Amino acid sequence: MIHHYNDRRDAGRALALYLVPYAGREDVTVLGLPRGGVPVAFEVAQGLGAPLDVLPVRPLVVPGRPELAVGAVAAGGVGFLDEGLVSRMGISRRTVEAAVAGAEQELARMELTYRADRPPLELVGRTVILVDDGLTTSATMRAAIAAVRRRGAARAVVAVPVAPPETCEELAPLAEAVVCAAVPEAFVCIDSWYADFAPPTDDAIDDLLQAAQRSRARAPAPEQWLG
Repeated sequence: MIHHYNDRRDAGRALALYLVPYAGREDVTVLGLPRGGVPVAFEVAQGLGAPLDVLPVRPLVVPGRPELAVGAVAAGGVGFLDEGLVSRMGISRRTVEAAVAGAEQELARMELTYRADRPPLELVGRTVILVDDGLTTSATMRAAIAAVRRRGAARAVVAVPVAPPETCEELAPLAEAVVCAAVPEAFVCIDSWYADFAPPTDDAIDDLLQAAQRSRARAPAPEQWLG
């Protein structure tokens, strides 16, 4: 198997090359979706010289189908539910409510763990680049887009290292731009695109967020990574 990315930070450096038009702009903020999106977002933020923050989002999964998200919820009480999928699968409203309650509990834990005493970055009027380590369905990113819209973002840009073409197409009407570095027709799973897909620990995520907050320094121009 040929892996296209060594790990998430390698994917982030590659993804930054596709986002050069946003480099050095004062109105850009990068948000990573935890857990896996934060290491990717860290490298994107460094490459663009932009501030980094975290946007907790959790998929809604039902018993027996952990790989299938029927929706997602994001910090701030914003969510997305695929009513058609819920109906086709015969999922009860009670099951959906239980999934939402579990996801909201995890969101609260993430906010406490990753943010501590750091307030969320202001998004009003800003161009927000939403980064994950890859997408299978559009559910989590739909919730993320809704969340940043509610917080006053002027523009939402979706950026991921890999996603199936249909997912990128579904998101296109919802964001000002959708940047998918790799769009394989025969998409199987995200982890097949990484040599190392071990989940980042909470401590690793916190370290990256603190490092980004301390530095806010310009990274080398993305073109230098081409060499």
